[in-house]
Amino acid sequence: MLNLPRIRANFPALSLLDAGQARVYLDNPGGTQVAQQVVDRMTHYLVHNNANHDGAFRTSRASDVIQAEAHSAMADMLNAASPAEIIFGQNMTSLTFAMSRSLAQGWQAGDELVVTRLDHDGNIAPWLAVAADRGMTVKWLDVDVEDCTLQTEQLQQLLTPRTKLVAVGYASNAVGTVNPVAQIAAQVHAAGALLYVDAVQWVAHGPTDVRALGADLLACSAYKFFGPHQGVLWGRHALLEQLPAYKVRPASAKPPGKFETGTQSHEGLAGVLGAVDYFEWLGAHEGSAYAAQYKHLQGRRHTLCCGLAAIQEYERTLSHQLIEGLQRIRGVRVYGITDAQQFAERVATVSFTLAGYTPREVAEALGAQNIFVWDGNYYAVEVVERLGLAQNGGMVRVGAVHYNTPREIERVLQAVEDLAAARKP
Repeated sequence: MLNLPRIRANFPALSLLDAGQARVYLDNPGGTQVAQQVVDRMTHYLVHNNANHDGAFRTSRASDVIQAEAHSAMADMLNAASPAEIIFGQNMTSLTFAMSRSLAQGWQAGDELVVTRLDHDGNIAPWLAVAADRGMTVKWLDVDVEDCTLQTEQLQQLLTPRTKLVAVGYASNAVGTVNPVAQIAAQVHAAGALLYVDAVQWVAHGPTDVRALGADLLACSAYKFFGPHQGVLWGRHALLEQLPAYKVRPASAKPPGKFETGTQSHEGLAGVLGAVDYFEWLGAHEGSAYAAQYKHLQGRRHTLCCGLAAIQEYERTLSHQLIEGLQRIRGVRVYGITDAQQFAERVATVSFTLAGYTPREVAEALGAQNIFVWDGNYYAVEVVERLGLAQNGGMVRVGAVHYNTPREIERVLQAVEDLAAARKP
């Protein structure tokens, strides 16, 4: 069990009260609260080092050092081979649109792309746009409506010699499913295609190892792992060197600079560095039980993995408590994996519907009790339509992370149970 008081002390927002009532942040799949380390890094940057890139003076040199440190920190976070494989941008969706245009320069009419019914639209719409522009064919990997897992057995039938890229999510932002990315990567590469992974919904929940996954490109967003609104893209260095970049002429011709369009959010990069600082703190204070498991790693990467492994184990207890509790409430239907034996295949992002209420009505009722949850489709348009819920307002989404407590889960369950009891016959 994590030392929750010590962990929560790192997050200033968790201590806020509204009319004496504590906030319950279970809106985390849409964005987590930031750690104090992030606030400190960003504040220090803006006060002491705020300057543009590549100047001959003190603040510019200090700013460039921080940006280099942010690239190195994210390389350790994702197990990239080099900081040059880390690209920063506005957000995952913007980075994906930019990378899709770069990749498309080598594609032509009749080539094929594969997308899934489970993904966030940030990993679907860019590829649909490229296909429309280039006259390509889009194929869809379907989702099993019973447990919201990808029908990966169909993938082999979709792959052909004309397949250029497969886009898949690491974890579903709608129903929490963790996809077998390494298995998918092996199939995709055997067909001679590239694999683009949306890891936005995963990185906060467990260790990420881009080399072990076998992906070619992987995107995530720091505001989903306790940092600022900042996008991150990892790519294999050989691929990044080969791809054309849409850039201004003075920009570097080498990665990552050739893909980091214009002036970056320097304070945002400082904040990313702060988020990695927090994970490093967590590993040092909460991850000792996992040190032997990661004894083959060294330095910051070792500490980060220990902390993320501790997160992963704790969050499974929250998944169990939340799913089991919701299933006991009359009129609730939980979507996604509900078998506790399969909780390694999901994160603690749980979506449900409650008979007699629209998802917005449930979210409003919980919000009135200072419990923050999402409703709708959360940009996971395809899976919500596939489940037949688009016309009814989607689902209610409760997303726990490691700073949430069992008591907070109890508050949610009690609130939903009270709504169910108040439902008119």
